[in-house]
Amino acid sequence: MKKALVVQGGGFRTGFTAGILDAFMAFDYNPFDQYVGVSGGAIATSYYLSKQRTATFNAMKFLAEDPEFVKFVRVMRDKGYMNIDRLRSVAINQVPFEFEKAINARLGKNVHFVATNRDTGQPEYLDPTPEDWIESVIASCTLPFVTKGTHAVKGMDLMDGGWSDPLPIEWAVENGATDIVVIRTSDITKRASQSWPDYFGSIFFRNQKRLSECFSNSHQKYNDALDFLENPPAGINIQQIWPEDGLKCTTYSYSVNSIKADYRYGLHVGMKFIWGQK
Repeated sequence: MKKALVVQGGGFRTGFTAGILDAFMAFDYNPFDQYVGVSGGAIATSYYLSKQRTATFNAMKFLAEDPEFVKFVRVMRDKGYMNIDRLRSVAINQVPFEFEKAINARLGKNVHFVATNRDTGQPEYLDPTPEDWIESVIASCTLPFVTKGTHAVKGMDLMDGGWSDPLPIEWAVENGATDIVVIRTSDITKRASQSWPDYFGSIFFRNQKRLSECFSNSHQKYNDALDFLENPPAGINIQQIWPEDGLKCTTYSYSVNSIKADYRYGLHVGMKFIWGQK
């Protein structure tokens, strides 16, 4: 049996994820052989592997208070109004990511962060190394229209993985996982419809057919993942952890207090999940 942890993105909703994984760390709960993180889930997964409790929360709190992270005067500029490159400074200076611990933790295991290839419109499952770990995380988090919208890793032009494989459960199964824990930041009962960013992206990139189709089909890819979750193949066990009571933050709107509230809720949900495993 191969156990996998799949961590959904969600922008500042990742505060909830941070609480869950901090609860896991507090109880030394890490039975996984495979880890797949998307966008904010890549940040949380990284600090989980390095066993740095409260680090994801502290990183998010720093960004929420950082005057250089969000500047609406940059809306029409190359960097976007959210400066995603600030993640590099946070991981090196403000909340230093302990590479050696993460590398040691992943020995004999598989770690991948999902990004979207802007040339093909298809997902890329990045296998981070000490040399490109932070860059892979940034690529997975690079939102079109909100941030600079593109980040280069391994010679590829990449953006946020949520557009091409927002819930990579099927990919985890294809790569050998049979027992999967999925940390969600969205309501598991709701299907997605085409969002305005999806529609705008399909029009904005109409001269790049594959990328335009990626935006057009993004909501359907999410719904296909839900279909797979609800009807997994025989022999595949999937457990979902999700915010049943809702979250205070959204992908783009947040405050320090709302991040704290979602983090505390995540701690509670994470501990409840662990107790249920005993």
